[in-house]
Amino acid sequence: MRFFVALVVVLASTCARADDAITVSALLHQGYDVVGVVQTASGAGGVYLRKQDKLYGCFVSETPTSPTISTRYCKPVE
Repeated sequence: MRFFVALVVVLASTCARADDAITVSALLHQGYDVVGVVQTASGAGGVYLRKQDKLYGCFVSETPTSPTISTRYCKPVE
């Protein structure tokens, strides 16, 4: 029984992490500031966010019918 409870806890915490994707909105809520923006040749955009010594580069995109500009992905800059 203890093994089953431990397994459920591990699976629940793994699912929670999958929901916590790094997005521009999530970084802004964590106190990151926008320090730069770029536009790619394809028309998509990029946003650079910084908090103290941590810098993230995020790429965003949209379509004429999309309700929002969505974060495609964010990665730490080293």
